[in-house]
Amino acid sequence: MNYFLTYTVYVLILSVLMGISTWKLFKKLGYSPLFAFIPFYNYFIILKETKHPKWWALLSYLPIVGPIMMSVFHLYLMKKFGKSLFKDQLLTVILPFIYMATVNYSKDTEIEDENDLYLTEEEKNAQKKDTFMGSITFAVVFATIIHVFVTQPFGIPTGSMERTLLVGDFLFVNKWSYGYRLPMRPVAIPFLQGTIMDTGEPGNPKDDPKSYVEAVKLPYERIFQFSKPQRNDIVVFNYPRDSVHTSLDRADPYVKRLVAVAGDTFEMRDGRLFVNNKPETVLGDQEVQHRYIVNTGSQLDIPSLYNTFGFLPVQEIPNGNGFIYAFQGLTNKTAAEIKKLPQVIDMKEDIQPKGESAIAYRDEARTKIDTTNSIFPINSGWNQDQYGPLKIPKKGDVVTLNEKTLPEYQWIIKNYEHNSLENKNGKIFVNGKETNQYTIQQDYYMMVGDNRDASLDARFFGFVPEENIVGKPMFTWMSLEGAFKDNSSSYQANKGWFFGMKVRWDRMFKATNTGEANKTSYWWIAAMILVLFFGWEYFMKLFGKKKEEE
Repeated sequence: MNYFLTYTVYVLILSVLMGISTWKLFKKLGYSPLFAFIPFYNYFIILKETKHPKWWALLSYLPIVGPIMMSVFHLYLMKKFGKSLFKDQLLTVILPFIYMATVNYSKDTEIEDENDLYLTEEEKNAQKKDTFMGSITFAVVFATIIHVFVTQPFGIPTGSMERTLLVGDFLFVNKWSYGYRLPMRPVAIPFLQGTIMDTGEPGNPKDDPKSYVEAVKLPYERIFQFSKPQRNDIVVFNYPRDSVHTSLDRADPYVKRLVAVAGDTFEMRDGRLFVNNKPETVLGDQEVQHRYIVNTGSQLDIPSLYNTFGFLPVQEIPNGNGFIYAFQGLTNKTAAEIKKLPQVIDMKEDIQPKGESAIAYRDEARTKIDTTNSIFPINSGWNQDQYGPLKIPKKGDVVTLNEKTLPEYQWIIKNYEHNSLENKNGKIFVNGKETNQYTIQQDYYMMVGDNRDASLDARFFGFVPEENIVGKPMFTWMSLEGAFKDNSSSYQANKGWFFGMKVRWDRMFKATNTGEANKTSYWWIAAMILVLFFGWEYFMKLFGKKKEEE
């Protein structure tokens, strides 16, 4: 409810600004000046008077789409009053209500004669150019509507979900899978996630230019939530520990498998995953993978390894007359095949022992903990192979707060549920009141990569709040080997490669979240959509031509 109340306030503020800066122009158009203050109807009148589709007015106050459409409507209005030069258009876009107010209160502003009989050739060409630009603008708006309100493309840049999702897979994410999360930063550049660009400059990444206006914000709200995330779903969510973006819907998107839902108990024993004291259920599209250390009597044939298995060892260390290799993400089958190589002396799975705490530091003096690369919670004494048991918080749970449990719950209390939190000499204060317990306000989830030994997941960044969940990947629309890493090495066969990338045709247009080993390809649906998209305009022109001949 807070979302819609805040949204209404923004709409009313914009409508008042619109009315103050254009009421005289509406009067000159033959309408009551009060109509300039009425949301949606003010833009309906502009579209009617400028001979554009009147239903476009419905888009005028939508998050992200609205600011684009408003700028377009403002340009239409200014052109109606003869303000069509480049400087007029520029001022209308960057200072809309200020520039329109100068035109509104100017004494010599009149409606421009738009009779085509009196247009010069130059003016007619300008009209054609405006029509073309209008088509481009609306195409961008339509794509933005799909991107913001329906589905969002997402690329896989790392190998944390390898075997299930490969590096270079491009997915479409269904934003309605678990209810639609309404946009929280309504003024933003379309298609950009958090920043306009990575400047690459040394210093704080917070200084990189943002793709959204931070000051204009709406609270979290999810609508039409008919289902909750289920165990074993592949889920796209916003990284919960993002320190660059205060708006959670602008944090970096991650994709992992949901291994434990709110109320479950999660545990790793010798690198094997357990939920509620039971071994995980391995689906058909998953392959259990582990890290191995291999001792060899001589150097391995790396190009041959790449051509046979499609991957390389992550580490090669000379060791006397032989070598030590570290392999990551090996299935049982692949590990058995590597073990048979004649150079291999011995091979063992690399499992971190109990009691070996995985804490990373940002300085040589080991005084500043790197929470991004340290196991959660910091005081647990766990590592990624020996983890838990950890109970996943559920909405309504009352948890005990003390020196031992605080590292587990402090992010929830302070960052995710927006309370003040202080620890004064062992006494804990929430919102200024001393307490030894806290009631959880939303459900949390445990997200872990299928490639367990090469995944920065919930074992490091902790619980994922429900509000951070974006949706469920639907299908892979493109798969490019080499899209996110250097694949130009001599280990690759040249055949089939293009600009260092290779299309994996067998993965395209296959559903993502079925859990089946052999997924169905829906390429024929994609082909049909493309035929309809590119053939519709031609068909309509041909149909119109025949009607004229009759």
